[in-house]
Amino acid sequence: MPTLIKPSRLFSNELLQRCRQQGDPAADAVIATVVEENGRDALRQLMTWLADNHNFATDGQPEAVRTFFATYNRLPAWADAKQMAEGMRFFKKNAGQIGLILGCFSLPYCYLGADGAQVLWLTERIKNDTVRRLQETGEWVFGINDPKEWVSEKAVNRTLKVRLIHAGARWFSTHSGRWNMNWGTPVNQEDMAGTNLAFSYIVLLGLRKVGVLSTEQEEESYLHHINVVGYLNGVSEELLPQNLREAYLLGRSIAQRHFKPSEAGEGLTRSLLNAIVQQVSDTASQSAEKRPETIRNLAAGQMRFFLGDQYADWLAIPKAALEKRLVGITSRLPVFSGQLPGL
Repeated sequence: MPTLIKPSRLFSNELLQRCRQQGDPAADAVIATVVEENGRDALRQLMTWLADNHNFATDGQPEAVRTFFATYNRLPAWADAKQMAEGMRFFKKNAGQIGLILGCFSLPYCYLGADGAQVLWLTERIKNDTVRRLQETGEWVFGINDPKEWVSEKAVNRTLKVRLIHAGARWFSTHSGRWNMNWGTPVNQEDMAGTNLAFSYIVLLGLRKVGVLSTEQEEESYLHHINVVGYLNGVSEELLPQNLREAYLLGRSIAQRHFKPSEAGEGLTRSLLNAIVQQVSDTASQSAEKRPETIRNLAAGQMRFFLGDQYADWLAIPKAALEKRLVGITSRLPVFSGQLPGL
């Protein structure tokens, strides 16, 4: 029997351009209130709490923050608990490979969006504290894929914190005096949708590239699970792909609109490679694996394998062959590992 083609929405330039001018009104209102009532220093204090992956108690936080968490700590009506559970099982089964994909495919994929990457590039922390940023990302990724964290609502609260971090970054960027509105609103809906794809559809593409066989149902369930996370993170529902074909169409539209060489993309990728060198050097057990050039070539080869030469060239990724005998050491990066039971 012929394969049933699911109805799919198209993501027009008009839609994406409109979304490019939109932030996250609910989260932005929280940040604006905090600044209006207590000033910029209060926002900096809030950002410190938001970056703390261990303290989720809202006691002592501004009223606007407490209200936000009380209002938005619920799943969308369309969230399917069975699909979410299957998506998390899929993640656990492939966690090692997914960790590699996140670092060597998903993150560089985000950096290809030249205008959206400006937010990360202007944020000094991503350049000067890349290792810690990777650790935080890894903790969040493995947290939202741990069923126990959904029972305790910790996964929801983790994601609401990320949502407010994005709003804070949006505020600081627009008030920095360095933001060019030709890039769109900082951390806008289109860029958030692209990032959501990086953690869902791009992961699935990466698994296919490394030869992991999955059923369509498994892939759809994982996509659905990450879409629920995207919803909690403030991504507009009109930019959450309802099936794999929509994910492909959305990714293609965003790439055609924004993927190109940029100083920001090159710089962020260079920082990522440096972080990989630092982390793997610290944990490598064999002397050959401790050499910075060996580690850098490994990571660069992995990135080129996933991205293809054109995209890799746009990010100025060194031309290096994939050294399969050393692939295992990449899993030692904090962003490539997690705390799930049995891992």
